[in-house]
Amino acid sequence: MDVIRKLREAFSGKVIVADMKIADTGSMEVEMAAKAGADVIVVLGSADDSTVLEAVRAARKYGKRIMADLISVPDPVPRSRELEKMGVDFLNVHAGIDQQMIGVDSLSIMRKVVREVNIPVAIAGGLDAGSCATAVKEGASIVIVGGNIVRSADVTSSAKKIRDAVDSPSVTYHSKRTVDEEIRSILSSVSTPNISDAMHRKGAMQDIFSMVPGKRMIGTAVTVQTFKGDWAKAVEAIDEAKPGDVIVIYNGSRHVAPWGGLATQSCLVKGVEGVVIDGAVRDIDDIRSMGLPVFATCNVPNAGEPKGFGEINAEIVCCNQTVRPGDYIVGDDNGVVVIPRERAYEIARRAKEVEKTEQRLFEEIRRGATLSEVMKLKKWEKH
Repeated sequence: MDVIRKLREAFSGKVIVADMKIADTGSMEVEMAAKAGADVIVVLGSADDSTVLEAVRAARKYGKRIMADLISVPDPVPRSRELEKMGVDFLNVHAGIDQQMIGVDSLSIMRKVVREVNIPVAIAGGLDAGSCATAVKEGASIVIVGGNIVRSADVTSSAKKIRDAVDSPSVTYHSKRTVDEEIRSILSSVSTPNISDAMHRKGAMQDIFSMVPGKRMIGTAVTVQTFKGDWAKAVEAIDEAKPGDVIVIYNGSRHVAPWGGLATQSCLVKGVEGVVIDGAVRDIDDIRSMGLPVFATCNVPNAGEPKGFGEINAEIVCCNQTVRPGDYIVGDDNGVVVIPRERAYEIARRAKEVEKTEQRLFEEIRRGATLSEVMKLKKWEKH
């Protein structure tokens, strides 16, 4: 409540929204926020009807207004109608952060809600300039933006973009992409350390290195299980691969190579994104001149023989990471990470959030803070 008091003192003429997300004791919490100086107080849309009604009654008593937040409401459209009947002043269609990570879109929910009620509808959750413009065009009265501003390196510029988008929403910002295109687009803007952090330090292959420094690789796995020096299945996998795939090979030898320049040239012709080998490669000069991302444990001069043992597109273990066909593989100069296909969209979104946070920290350090200060390390130490 002291935060509200300080905001009221600093911004006497502005509307202050207290995002209380009230789940119980509606009357008491509304009274607290109202007396502290809030103008609009937020109750959870999923709260019991008795809590919502008490919040509305208290708001009327103190001359305040109630917003109902629809975060995690299972059936937002019928609940919106109920909340309107109970007297709430605003509805907030809100996809929570964890929901956004798995593809829940507040815009698609808002489109349904705004047609069913006669009170102002707000929207929140993962909004940027483009989605704000779309929301306003499609009926939103209020847009609520958090991370896109506060985690920007330049909060003023980011806020202005939002303001401009809201004021001139006629501009079309987004084209529809497939889920795979969206995943690849997001992953192209983050690093493998960002992805590893998003996966709680999981997913990174061990003892693997980029053979072509400076090259990034994003694609879906075509897996190969073979044996020391046997390069038949590794090469046959090129025929199975589609443009945008990454061939992931378990070979298990640092002394004889199942891959070289000719196979790399064949991948380029086929449109393969890159190659990962738990084992050695050869013809390293040729590979580097071609520029195809190749990751391996080492490089040697000698090749094996094409005996034909092994399997293509079976589950394998490559550099101590399980890889299944269709898993997303991302490689850069830091190494290679494996993203389970069923969580690829979520992990990509979470990695982007990690990247945004890091960029904000970089900016604070450039302005003179030390890393321990911006990370508040001493706050978390036990004394």
